[in-house]
Amino acid sequence: MTDKKQPRVTFRTLIEVLLISTRLGLTSFGGPIAHLGYFHQEYVRRRKWIDEKSYADLVALCQFLPGPASSQVGFGIGVIRAGVLGGIVSFIGFTLPSVLVLIVFALMLQSFDVADAGWIHGLKIVAVVIVAHAILGMAKNLTPDLKRKTIALAALVATLMWQTAFIQVGVILLAAFLGYLIFKEKKEDNQSSIVIPISRRFGVICLTIFFGLLILLPILREVTSFAWIAAFDGFYRSGSLVFGGGHVVLPLLEREFVPTGLVSEEAFLAGYGVAQAVPGPLFTFAAYLGAVMNGWTGGILATVAIFLPAFLLILGALPFWNALRQNRKLNGALLGVNAAVVGLLIAAFYQPIWTSAILAPIDFAFAAVLFSMLVFWKLPPWVIVLTGAIGGALLASV
Repeated sequence: MTDKKQPRVTFRTLIEVLLISTRLGLTSFGGPIAHLGYFHQEYVRRRKWIDEKSYADLVALCQFLPGPASSQVGFGIGVIRAGVLGGIVSFIGFTLPSVLVLIVFALMLQSFDVADAGWIHGLKIVAVVIVAHAILGMAKNLTPDLKRKTIALAALVATLMWQTAFIQVGVILLAAFLGYLIFKEKKEDNQSSIVIPISRRFGVICLTIFFGLLILLPILREVTSFAWIAAFDGFYRSGSLVFGGGHVVLPLLEREFVPTGLVSEEAFLAGYGVAQAVPGPLFTFAAYLGAVMNGWTGGILATVAIFLPAFLLILGALPFWNALRQNRKLNGALLGVNAAVVGLLIAAFYQPIWTSAILAPIDFAFAAVLFSMLVFWKLPPWVIVLTGAIGGALLASV
């Protein structure tokens, strides 16, 4: 990959990137895979900002790195179009609509004390359906053989047996080591390079900031009494350790904020259900949690904290992508991590999602109906969420 100088960025170009990404942020329902389809239609076919092969390479990179893949792809295309400023503008446009909706919902939840409302219970059942669907899809792709199924099982057992703040980190590191040992000689097809306007020096700076914050923030959290540092550390660390997409951030955020009492279990699951109904990335669920804890300023802080590591990583990795993809040992470690992600997700599915939502046979029956609507009838997620809320209210009234 050849380093290039930053392109000359004009105000008109930035406004163009902002308007198009905002339109996508208002209309991109359906989760990360659907988002990638929207991006392909808009940026590759219609706008021709990036060719087919380069788009495929960018998607592969974002799947390789921790963080929200669809948001990273949108950010990367913004970088290719208009440099780092273009990436920031693209992120704001794609993310801001769902951030605003979730912050408003969090403020309403506190103002009207609706935590015990029937429709909130319906949203908890929606969360069961959404995560169950995610588990099925990810297990099929990430644990296709017995070795990876075993890694997933071990991650599941460890996560449920030792529910501490650091167990997810340990599970992921151990899975990476096992993947390195088991799959280090597994061959991967090479793809063509993608030319991006970021120097390797700038990439190293971004990676240094990423690891520096990952080490420094927990130290600052221990030696200071500032609540905003503790919150920033929790969201930043969660965003740094998520392999496999937005759904996997659930167990990290749940164990970071629910046991400490900063967010109630009911409020956590209600917000997770609503997050399925809005367009844009699922990571904006952090905005809801931040607003529950500290109003709209907390929502903005949480959004910045949870997305920052993903974008530092992609800016740091883009200049070195070709070399990374040719490293079989690194690919092997990633295979092990992806298998462990399945175990983490199943653990989160049981607790708190299943144990808090499925309280009676009627709840299970309603979940089965919603699951069929999503998986078999392939109805849009917002329809599932709306049906869940209305159904929950009706169940509470009988």
